[in-house]
Amino acid sequence: MANIKFSVINGSTVLPDSQVERAVGALQTQVRRDYAPVWGTDADLIFVPTGQNPEPGSWWLTVLDNSDQAGALGYHDVTSEGLPLGKVFAKTDMIYGLQWTVTASHELLEMLGDPDINLTAFVQPDPDAATGLLYAYEVCDACENDQFGYDIDGSLVSDFVYPAWFESFRQPDSTPFDYQKKIRKPFELLPGGYIGVFDVTAGNGWQQIIAPEKPGTRGRPVGSEVRPHIGSRRERRRTLRSHWVRSRPIEAIHENTRRFREYPLGRRG
Repeated sequence: MANIKFSVINGSTVLPDSQVERAVGALQTQVRRDYAPVWGTDADLIFVPTGQNPEPGSWWLTVLDNSDQAGALGYHDVTSEGLPLGKVFAKTDMIYGLQWTVTASHELLEMLGDPDINLTAFVQPDPDAATGLLYAYEVCDACENDQFGYDIDGSLVSDFVYPAWFESFRQPDSTPFDYQKKIRKPFELLPGGYIGVFDVTAGNGWQQIIAPEKPGTRGRPVGSEVRPHIGSRRERRRTLRSHWVRSRPIEAIHENTRRFREYPLGRRG
């Protein structure tokens, strides 16, 4: 039995309980078999059917319909008990041809890796210079594209990086950098991947580096004018902690699944 308990809540109208429950089994296998031996953090996943309440003391992973629900829920950054909360927008994923189970896996593993959204890796190009970059400790962003996911019992789950990905002293191909063994060196981004960085001397806040369009070229920074999805980990990392508030009661989550308005596509997490 793990110390962390996750309530995976079906608040979606496009996914039956049976489908979400089946995916929860695959996610449990990924956490226990693949993630925990590498990162040292395990969790017990508890499926919560539509209309039922999560177990007290558990972290929440809520499966919702549309990312416009962030307007109602996105400002609610932790559970009613002040514990970590993640969101998966299944209908929006379907509209854009993405697998919602990859999103669920992505959010789950990143919550386990950095539940308070405050961890970083500091990299100095020159140890004698007062410069450097903070890399956000997000374990799925660099390899988030569905094409790099893998199948567990009929559910596609996300690839994820290993601790070595954040270790700048590692040489290329010297050790595994991700579960699928697609990444060759620290801080490499696969096509469709990205990572948040904070230049400690620039004073321009969190930026995004997205994967290069062609192999062998550098990723390009995306400035702070590109607004992350409200309620995403990227948005919360840039939000003052004093502005975080607790989630509404679970009944409000189910009620909000009846509201529909399409929201522009963004990146996961």
